[in-house]
Amino acid sequence: MQIEKDADKDILEFLNSHMKIFHKDIYFSNVPLTLSSLWQIASNKDFSHLANPLYTPKTLPPFGEGISIFDAIDKEDIAIMHPFESFDPVVGFIKEAGKDPKVISIRMTLYRVDKSSPIIQSLIDAASDGKQVTVMVELKARFDEENNLHWAKALEDAGAHVIYGITGFKVHAKVSQVIRQIGDKLKFYMHFGTGNYNGSSAKIYTDVSLFTSREEFSNDTTTFFHILSGYNKNRRLKTLSMSPFQIKEKIIEKIKFEASKGAKGRIIAKMNSLIDTEVIQELSLASNAGVQIDLIVRGVCGLRPGIKGKSENIRVRSIVGKYLEHARILYFKHAEPKIYISSADWMPRNLERRLELMTPIYDARLQERLLEILELQLSDNDLAFELGSDGEYKQAIRANDSKIINSHDILESYIGKIYKSVKKDNDKAKADLIATKLIKES
Repeated sequence: MQIEKDADKDILEFLNSHMKIFHKDIYFSNVPLTLSSLWQIASNKDFSHLANPLYTPKTLPPFGEGISIFDAIDKEDIAIMHPFESFDPVVGFIKEAGKDPKVISIRMTLYRVDKSSPIIQSLIDAASDGKQVTVMVELKARFDEENNLHWAKALEDAGAHVIYGITGFKVHAKVSQVIRQIGDKLKFYMHFGTGNYNGSSAKIYTDVSLFTSREEFSNDTTTFFHILSGYNKNRRLKTLSMSPFQIKEKIIEKIKFEASKGAKGRIIAKMNSLIDTEVIQELSLASNAGVQIDLIVRGVCGLRPGIKGKSENIRVRSIVGKYLEHARILYFKHAEPKIYISSADWMPRNLERRLELMTPIYDARLQERLLEILELQLSDNDLAFELGSDGEYKQAIRANDSKIINSHDILESYIGKIYKSVKKDNDKAKADLIATKLIKES
């Protein structure tokens, strides 16, 4: 039994008289239990004046009202940063695919979805319309098993091919593929995400979405779905990296390559958790070689920075603010390409016991933008907590005369300014120019 430390003794005696629990099996907690109950307070409209100001995510060029998502992806790779940028293009990607007569197939993975998901409704409509719909529904997604089972049944009833997990592995990759027939040729469109296909969490989790029609991605994505459906026994991809077979070795390879550059090496890695001992060991060796390493780890971190002979050149910080940091973005200065996004944290469960994807970012503009976001969070002196060599977190130190840098507020502000500047003409080039200028100023 777990109970709060200051619980009434009579209540404890009453409970134990019925359950007869050994005293060594009673655990006293210094913090409130079942913190999820606090949502009842947070969502109470009577307290709305105490909440953070409401922010409405923005849809930026090249996406916009009346614009075909496929036409936009045909021109270039597109990355969007949630929740500062709207999740609507992700929903619209599947919705437009369901209605487009040129679309012959839709494939996607579903890990944690909304209870009333517009994405799944679009998949149901597409399957009912005769399109080939293949959906990997992960039934072992914690807290969402019942919800996922409900949607899986609805998809099957509509005629979709539903895959119920892979024996021994959890499928945590976030990917969708749309195949269109244009004349006598097939064109493939992909979405890769660091977060779930869930419009509710997309409003409070920071994540990255990538839309692309690159041929090298289409081949690997097709192979990945063939692996899920059992049509392909291959366990390795060429451009994408897949765990449990490739991501860990790719990460270690990149760390070692930066280590070979000595003091010129540079690594910035943003993730939810870092506890994989082999990866930590490689980071330590790279630090000893002189590589400057910054880790932005929102949750548990098994690496202590600043220890002589082990992690002198490593810094660890956690960003805790209005939004839950959920994106995984990796930067290796001497790699080609230099930037990757991933669904996987650096944990044994992600790297060894799940099907995950790590996606390279080839477009130079998108590389620059994602690196600027990493650098902004390294400059944050308001939401950041820094991990010391003693294992304790302390709020980032800010000089009395220094500018307050709150990365969440800045990203809200600069996305809002871009939207205001281009909402009439939907000028993509203008939006890119303003974005680069604003975030560098920030």
